[in-house]
Amino acid sequence: MAKVELKAPIVDEIKANLDGACGVVLVNYQGLTVAEDTELRKQLREAGVVYKVYKNTLVKRAIAGTEFENFTELLDGTNAIAISKDDATAPARVLAKFAEKAEALELKAAVVEGTFYDKDGVKVIASIPSREELLSKLLGSMQSPITNFARVIKQIAEQNENGAA
Repeated sequence: MAKVELKAPIVDEIKANLDGACGVVLVNYQGLTVAEDTELRKQLREAGVVYKVYKNTLVKRAIAGTEFENFTELLDGTNAIAISKDDATAPARVLAKFAEKAEALELKAAVVEGTFYDKDGVKVIASIPSREELLSKLLGSMQSPITNFARVIKQIAEQNENGAA
């Protein structure tokens, strides 16, 4: 069997993982200890993020002609790719938080909802709260005036009852 035939399924796997991804982050993991890598993989798994290490040449083949093609020039050395199909900022959030503790982890670039970001952009993306957090903040800010209004109406009704009695 030719080498190309052996590599084709891996390229297809990379394409399948990237297909429909809303957040993808490229990192250099060189220098991480086994314990750090295990902890990082656990945190990413809990966040629903796929974290894989592929050969750079196979990734280059898979991303050719896609929105992820900007990664091509960064694919040198020991790279891993974190992919999320649900939460666009999850890979950046988890990796940036982990990189604060493990200085060996280097954020290289990201593509979030079709837009390419360099390593500084990844840090900005990481500071954006998750969709659930944003929705809960929105709901809280919407409920607050309604709750206050209900309290005022209740106090007025109680005053009217006390004044009528």
